[in-house]
Parts: sequence; C-alpha cells; structure tokens
Amino acid sequence: MAEKSYKDELVGLFGYPVSENPTCIMYEAAFNHLGLHWKYLTIEVKPEDLKDAVAGLKAFNMRGINLTIPHKVSVLEYVDDLSESAKIIGAVNTLVNNDGKLFGENTDGKGFLKALVDDAGFDPLDRSAVILGAGGAARAIAVELIFAGLERLIIVNRSEERGKELVAHLKDRTSMDVEFIRWGEGYRIPEGVDLLVNATPIGLYPNIKDKPDIDYSSITENMVVCDVIPNPPETGFLKEAAARGAKTVNGLGMLVYQAAICFKMWTGMDAPVEVMRSAIEKEFNIQQH
Repeated sequence: MAEKSYKDELVGLFGYPVSENPTCIMYEAAFNHLGLHWKYLTIEVKPEDLKDAVAGLKAFNMRGINLTIPHKVSVLEYVDDLSESAKIIGAVNTLVNNDGKLFGENTDGKGFLKALVDDAGFDPLDRSAVILGAGGAARAIAVELIFAGLERLIIVNRSEERGKELVAHLKDRTSMDVEFIRWGEGYRIPEGVDLLVNATPIGLYPNIKDKPDIDYSSITENMVVCDVIPNPPETGFLKEAAARGAKTVNGLGMLVYQAAICFKMWTGMDAPVEVMRSAIEKEFNIQQH
C-alpha cells in the first residue's frame, strides 16, 4: 500500500487586483475531477512586492504561478528561461518552477486563438484586426494572430509611448508592418476590419458599466468582436457589438483554453477541458453546453 501523503502541491495566481478573477474555479474543478492533491491560490501582489512574491513562490516550493495585471511584463526580470513564443511576445502569464529555476511561457494568445477559431469559427488568415490596448494580453494576442496569417493589424492605445513600443517590438520580431493609432475620443473602427479585440481591463468587475471609448456605430455585422475580460463574461462592450449584429466572443473561452495549457505544463496531465468549462460557466450562470 502506498504511503499516504497530506501534502498539497501549490499553484496559483499573482495579480493586483485579483478578487474578481475566477481562474481558481476551473483549476479546482480539474484537480477534484482527477483526484489530485493540488491547490490553486489567488494571491494579491502589489507591483512593489513582486520580487518578494517570486521569492516566496520558490520558498514554498510552489509548482508554478499564473500572472495577471500588472505583472506579465515586469516578472520577466525574475525568470530564468523563456519559451520562444514568450521571447517574441515579451510577456508571460505562466511560470513553471523546476527545482527553483523558473520557466516562463505565455498561453494567453494561444488560448485566445483557440477560442477564436474553435468557438467562433474565425480564421485569421488574410484578415484584418484592431486591438485596443498595448499591455501583456495585447502582446500575446497580436503575436498569435500574426503567426496565424493575419494580413493587417492596428494597435490602438492611449499611451503613445507604450503603443509605439509594442508596434516596434512586433515589427522587430515578425515580418508584419503593424500600424499604431493613438486612442482619441470616440475612436472609429476603420472600414474593412474583420476582427475587433478589447485587450484592456475596461469593463472589468467591479467597473462593469465602463466601456472602451469607441464609436460603436462603426461596428458592423461582418465583424467578430472579442473581449478578454472574463468577469463579467458579457461586458458592455460585447453587448454594444451584439446589438449591431456582430458575432461576439467573451473572455471565458480564452480563459479556459489558456488554463488548460497551463494545467498540462504544471501537472504533466491533459486538462479535463469540458470539466473546466462547465465549472466556469456554472459560476456565471451560463447555460451549459
């Protein structure tokens, strides 16, 4: 008979804020489904405390961690090695602790792309896209869309410095001629755009009445409109897009698919994707598949 162990393997999330983040629901459902003695901890880490939090991760021998706003780029200085895609993206959302050596990966863009292709039936090949925002999520999504054959990409951001930095980064590491537009009042989506993505935290709980400042009349029924925000799943941004006939994709699909990749990296086991999806949909009272 195998010796009984009361030890929990620890993983979790570093972010600020994190109280609205429902990621733990998916992982705990997956761990319970597979009978694993693992725990997912949702941990609030202020920017100035990130270095100490990473040291604590190692001290607790945690198996890994997810990173969310505002740590996806700043954590890079504490990482020992990066995947090739994470090097290109310039941001990570996942760390794997290999005996005190931290390996960084970015599953955000991969999760987004899978939700876009599998759930919305949208193929980025030879299409055009506008991404609102220039943070970690925007970086990951932009790289994966480019790799998938996107023909035209526009980055729209209020901070000109940050937006131009991302565009320069993408141009330097890919063959695409990415365009930057400074986000002014009532930004109008150009004609011919196939995909619109909100990669900002605008509309995230508790600020659920907030919406990106764009001209919503420029959204058409020919567009696919996506929001990376998982809470609430149906943001004001998506409701506005749906009212104009656009096909919408909420942040839950991206959340599930990127988490499934992390699950495999940490545990070595295939993630029970439908269990994870069912758990998060139940949490938000969404009709089950």
